[in-house]
This record gives sequence, C-alpha cells and structure tokens, in this order.
Amino acid sequence: MNHKPVAVITGASRGIGRAIAISLASEGFDIAAIARSVDSEGMEILAPEIEKRGAEFFPIGLDISCTGCQTEVVSNILERYGRIDFLVNNAGVAPLQRNDLLEMSEESYNRVMNINLKGPFFFAQKVAKEMIWLKDQISDYKPVIVFISSVSATLSSTNRAEYCISKAGLSMASTIYADRLSKENIRVYEVRPGIVQTDMTIKVKDKYDKMINEGRVPQNRWGIPEDIGKAIASIARGDWDFSTGMVFEISGGLNIHKL
Repeated sequence: MNHKPVAVITGASRGIGRAIAISLASEGFDIAAIARSVDSEGMEILAPEIEKRGAEFFPIGLDISCTGCQTEVVSNILERYGRIDFLVNNAGVAPLQRNDLLEMSEESYNRVMNINLKGPFFFAQKVAKEMIWLKDQISDYKPVIVFISSVSATLSSTNRAEYCISKAGLSMASTIYADRLSKENIRVYEVRPGIVQTDMTIKVKDKYDKMINEGRVPQNRWGIPEDIGKAIASIARGDWDFSTGMVFEISGGLNIHKL
C-alpha cells in the first residue's frame, strides 16, 4: 500500500483541474489525474509539473458521464495505490452553444447534466464506499471529497440554463454527501469558483472583461485557476477539519449582495 496520500482529480488536464492537481502534488499527494483523453497535450504538460514536486503521476482516461466506466477506474487506482484520500470532482462543461432558455435543446440539457451532475454524483458514490472501507485499513486516514461547482449554482444566466441547473444540483449533492458521510468521518466540501480564466471562459472574454471593468466583481480582476488551487490546498492541509458541508466561494466578492 502507498504510504503517501493519493488525490484523484477529474478534469485534470487543464484550467482549474490542472491547478488543483499541481497544488495537491505540492501538499504531498500522489496524483491520479483523470481526463477524457489520457493522451491529450494537457496531460503531457501536467506530468512533469507533478513529478518535479516529488509526486507520482497516474494519468487515467475517463468520460465522467459514463457511469458504467467508473468502477473500473476506481479499481485501477486502488490496485495501484491501495488508497484514495482526496477526491476532487472538478470535470465539467459549458453548453456547446449559449442559447436562450426558450430555445435550449433537450440534447444540450442531457449532455451538460450527465457530465456536470450525474457523472460526479455517482463517481463520488463509488469513491465514498471505498473510503468507508479504507478507514479501517489505514491509520491516520482523513478522507475528503470536494465538489467544484460555480457561482452559477445561485446566479441566473438565461442563455445557459442547463449549466446553472447542473451546478445548483451539484451544490445540493455536496450538501447531501456532507450530511450522509459525516457519521463516516469523511469530510465533504463545495468550492464555488467565480469568473476564472479558463478555456471555458475564453470564448466570452469580452463580455466578462466588460463586467469586471464595470465593477461587477468587487475585487476588480479575473480569477485564475491557482486561486482555486490554493483553496483546495487549505482543505487538504486540514485547515477546515471542523467545517464539513462548507461552501467556499472563490469569486472576488461576487457573493456580496449590494444595494
């Protein structure tokens, strides 16, 4: 069995997932990095970043929406390391097209919900069951599950309703998992990014630049993936051990309601 703790990150090849993987490698975790394509350029770039921090890099290909594929992935990680200490459910997508709510297709709804909500929900279920079993096998075992949601869990965008609904559902999933797993001594958190510079937001950069310049974000800047990585590192260090169910909004103050 691995003596080092092991972190599993979905959507690890770019953006927020990449920053989280690097952050957790720096905190002493070996990294099982999950992405849709194991051979992607992002995974090739990530590998040396993880390894130069003294961590082992285990790349895994998985479409998170394929719930029937998840069991084998969890088994492969356990076969390699004998443990999973930290799960970050980060994988997610935006709609292929930003359509008005009244024009949104059922196909788009299903795609976004399967990747952003159904996939992470059942992946957490599979990992949680293993964590419960592992508690009796590993001394000083402190398992954690994190769901990466979005400020869109509470903020309406009428041209990407399916995304907002998926993130609102993921937020409730985090709460329910925190409730159920508290008696198992497994901590669960929701991390809620705001407007962050990623491949997902680059397509609407001008829109968000304008919003930030007009003062919509009180701290008056874009978020960067490393902002989220720092929050995850803080959780990993045990700084929030008595705060299961906590929502960490990393949004530069978007959560401030003002008159």
